[in-house]
Amino acid sequence: MALSRCDPLVSVAVFLLAENRLLREALIRLLSKKDGIRIVGGAAYSPHVLQQILAAEPNIVVLDSVSKALSQDGLIRRLLLAKPEVGVVMVGMDADESVFLRLVREGVLGYVLTDASAAEVCNAIRDVAAGEAVCPRSLSVSLFRFVAQAQMSLPTVGLRKSLDFSPRQQQLAQLIREGLSNKDVAVRLNLSEQTVKNHVHRMLRKVGAVDRMTMAELARSDGASVA
Repeated sequence: MALSRCDPLVSVAVFLLAENRLLREALIRLLSKKDGIRIVGGAAYSPHVLQQILAAEPNIVVLDSVSKALSQDGLIRRLLLAKPEVGVVMVGMDADESVFLRLVREGVLGYVLTDASAAEVCNAIRDVAAGEAVCPRSLSVSLFRFVAQAQMSLPTVGLRKSLDFSPRQQQLAQLIREGLSNKDVAVRLNLSEQTVKNHVHRMLRKVGAVDRMTMAELARSDGASVA
């Protein structure tokens, strides 16, 4: 149930998930001083962190790392499956359209950039707790573009019996789903960035998708076979 921003007696229960201890403690101190916000827990990423979050019964979970959040065995989706009413807010994010859309599909309702002020972080928490969604104006157009393009691309993909990705392309799709950029993928697989870009371009054409994150998601849902 969404909380009312107008009721001064209602406080937002917040759980903070951040890998860096100094950052985590600094954010806890900062948020604890704000009216209407109550810290109910904080932790680093771990295999058991979902149980910690659920035990704390937060209204909002604040996360600081895309790669960690997406690599923890579907943490965001498992959290929302167990507690659908919780709001997820990502802070310290880059203005990366593909990562933003990936997190929206995961169920994230708040997306706050690295240059946001403390007041903007607090407002995002309160807004999401009140049942609203928060994202930078520079990325809001991405949602409209994604919906429009998906309408054109998905029927084409549905006609394919198999995406037939190679083992290397399967690796690329998995890393892209985890939120890694082409540069990060290149480092992880010891490839040149141009090689990764070439692979992604071929994969997009094979799938018929309009962006790399959609391609990676379709690969997972389709159960792409390894050539």
